[in-house]
Amino acid sequence: MSANNEPLAAADDDNISAEQVRDYLKRHRDFLERYPELLDDLHVTHASGSAVSLVEKQVSVLRDRNVDMRQRLTALTDNARHNDRLYEQTRHLVLALLEADNLAAMSAAFQRSMQEDFDVEHASLILFGEGRGEEGVRLETPERARIEIGGLLRSRTPPCGALRREELRFLFPKAGTVGSAAVAPLGEQGLIAVGSSDANRYHSGMGTQFLQHIADVIERLLPRLARLD
Repeated sequence: MSANNEPLAAADDDNISAEQVRDYLKRHRDFLERYPELLDDLHVTHASGSAVSLVEKQVSVLRDRNVDMRQRLTALTDNARHNDRLYEQTRHLVLALLEADNLAAMSAAFQRSMQEDFDVEHASLILFGEGRGEEGVRLETPERARIEIGGLLRSRTPPCGALRREELRFLFPKAGTVGSAAVAPLGEQGLIAVGSSDANRYHSGMGTQFLQHIADVIERLLPRLARLD
């Protein structure tokens, strides 16, 4: 007797266990193809409580999988569009920073792009140094920065989320209520920060790669622009 025609069990039907049926069907995956009439005779319980045929159940499962795949594809497409838009915004800002011929122009390019391109409520570019900064450039002594935001400066990763009130006041002194912020250091030369009145706008679970990328560009431009000034 061939394997496809082997009996399910030598004993009568009452002695056939559910496990034997399961194992048999797993070994003979074409069983229902050879006996398609069983598809209408086998029934499973639907979520509503009513019984449906195996064919109807399979159609329902495939329909649910199709809906899930469409939702995943939509999410991936939306995410790709968001990243493309973010890339173009970042590219535009980097080019504007490269065109700046002094610190004031660089600071203005950063502020303008944050507001117009990235739709950021509050943005700060703070440089560390002694003396008075030129107009349009915020300069703070390293000592004051360590006192006000020392914890942020010591962080191994760019801080992002709900910060202390004193830290937010230092980062955005002219802003009203700031609920959350993201900070990226410029090495030992300063920092950039973005803030929002929405406490959930910036949070610890979000990525800060693009903000850090902008910080890396500014950090490398600062020595050249400082010499020009």
